[in-house]
Amino acid sequence: MDKIVGVVGLGIMGGAISRNLIERGWHVIGVDIDPDRRSELAQANVTIAPDVAQLTRDAPLIMTSLPTPAAVRDVALAIAKSGQPPRIVIELSTLSLADKLDFEATLKVAGHIALDCPLSGTGAQAKVRDLIVYASGDSKAIAACMGLFADFAKQSADLGRYGNGSRMKFVANHLVAINNVATAEAMILAERAGLDPKMVVELVGPGAGGSRMFQMRAPMMVERVYEPATMKVSTWKKDMTIIAEFADDVGCTTPLFTLTQPVYSEAMAMGLGDQDTASVFEVLKKTIVKS
Repeated sequence: MDKIVGVVGLGIMGGAISRNLIERGWHVIGVDIDPDRRSELAQANVTIAPDVAQLTRDAPLIMTSLPTPAAVRDVALAIAKSGQPPRIVIELSTLSLADKLDFEATLKVAGHIALDCPLSGTGAQAKVRDLIVYASGDSKAIAACMGLFADFAKQSADLGRYGNGSRMKFVANHLVAINNVATAEAMILAERAGLDPKMVVELVGPGAGGSRMFQMRAPMMVERVYEPATMKVSTWKKDMTIIAEFADDVGCTTPLFTLTQPVYSEAMAMGLGDQDTASVFEVLKKTIVKS
């Protein structure tokens, strides 16, 4: 298969993935509603298509990385109505299972193959190919995409039936939500104890108590600088709602995850919606008071 891929959505994730693919010899055709993103990625040698229909004509493989279910639905309809031969369409976004299934059904009617392939990793990780692809759906199509995945991610796996990719992502994000708030609490504890916060980052991160979230977010908490955001609080709140609904659907209580939700809600109330989720440090800093 020729190394030609279409990317619909050139934001934090889609833009970083596109740049990595260009560096590894792919011809990337992109679409985005934001003119600034189009201009920026055009300068990185992404061929900007005028619309999804043209991208579908030119790209045998298509990836979608979009912020809302409505945007994903609109793109699925545009691909379905393009009248093109069967395409493999790789959906990378974090959506509810219902939205993922709707995406698959819309494309299947037009003869296209949808794959549910959410990503584990932040925008900062995407820049350095530190992502994991949770692929699910048609096994032959996934096998055909493994070379593509290898050029923008460090690991990928075929998780079986369509939707399992999202199920795996929900489990991963459940831990991210908890570990991020736990990191903020630990850093405040260290501060109250009079420890050098930079030494805490240096020594706790690689140890038994560390986590990827600690290693990524604790340095931001030390500096109290939460921009540019690798994951905005506002976007994360959307993802958390999806995870909570998923846990409820499978009949699983999640006490620790549930306890973190008010922390993110308070971050939104404090006007931190556009800040990185590391900004929950400010929420705990304000609310944890010990006399």
